[in-house]
Amino acid sequence: MIDSYTANQPPPQGATDLRRVGTHPDFWYPLAWSREVKAGKAIGRKFAGEPIVLYRGSEGKIHALEDRCAHRQVPLSLGVVKGDTLKCAYHGWAYDCTGKCIDIPYLGGGERLPNGVKSYQAREVDGLIFIYAGDPQRAEERALTTLGSKADARYKTRELNREVAAHYTFMHENLFDMNHQFLHRKNMGTIKATCLGRRHGDDWCEVDYTFSRVDGKQSVGEAAILGVVRKREAGNNADLMTIRTGYPYQRLKVWVGDGEPVLDVWLGYTPLDKEQRTNRTFGYLSVKRPKIPGVIEVAWPFITWFTERIFQEDKDIVEAEQAAHDAQGTDWNNEVFPAIKDLRAVLGRCGVPMPASNGRNGHGVKEPAVSS
Repeated sequence: MIDSYTANQPPPQGATDLRRVGTHPDFWYPLAWSREVKAGKAIGRKFAGEPIVLYRGSEGKIHALEDRCAHRQVPLSLGVVKGDTLKCAYHGWAYDCTGKCIDIPYLGGGERLPNGVKSYQAREVDGLIFIYAGDPQRAEERALTTLGSKADARYKTRELNREVAAHYTFMHENLFDMNHQFLHRKNMGTIKATCLGRRHGDDWCEVDYTFSRVDGKQSVGEAAILGVVRKREAGNNADLMTIRTGYPYQRLKVWVGDGEPVLDVWLGYTPLDKEQRTNRTFGYLSVKRPKIPGVIEVAWPFITWFTERIFQEDKDIVEAEQAAHDAQGTDWNNEVFPAIKDLRAVLGRCGVPMPASNGRNGHGVKEPAVSS
């Protein structure tokens, strides 16, 4: 006799759809790498559907304005930088770094000029350019000073950078839930993650794991990264991984025995479109340099190769999750893992509601709690 079961079903009417909770604007979000904005140049970027132009002024400072000329609405990122002024490429309307229109070259000096365009606070931290689109009174208290171990010379660091066609909450869940190791079986064999504990607060949550190999062998890339960070005396279950979502960022650390973490990953997710169904993931992966000089340099190409393959598998699977959400019209997530329930609650509390899109399912976002 076959036991009865409940088939896959949509959530109850009125349940919160976490994929329609927008990222909160009262935080700093990365838009570009510092090297991408050359002196006297401008580039266009997006933040939650809003076009933003970044340009570097005469003294090297980064400025951020709405990427639309107040005249014909063409992108200011096509324009010309002169000192701290940005001139539209079409008619030469000029804007200062606050967004104020300061010159229309074909008018005389007596006319009243338009108000200009919106400006954003911008700053650079550890090689990334961040903008702040929220309440100006909270900008300084929310400012970042360092990103993981990027600035620590004891670590070798690589950039993490990719555009992902998925809501930012899928990214948080993917990193936080290490029970998905089956996804990486081709690159890592069969690995079992064991949850050691979890902690959470209003705007943060943490989870601890250790790992053991059930079947298969290490790939060359995995062997390279573990060979660099793992001590000879460490056993198969000696590793401790802690993952923290401190809204809206994530950080992953791995310890092998006592001392400082041997692996430190910092991640930020910037929504690109208005519905926040795509994001650009920025991050740094830092590996502690071993005592023997040169070892990490030899292993680095293999570490890069291995981590890129893992990240690609994660990218593909969260994009498949987003596609399922789009097809079903709402979040059918059936979550059973307590740590992910903690995470979903944090993301629901800290985000902001987005209106339901035209022609799509009407399960709107309701503040503040999120159904797990």
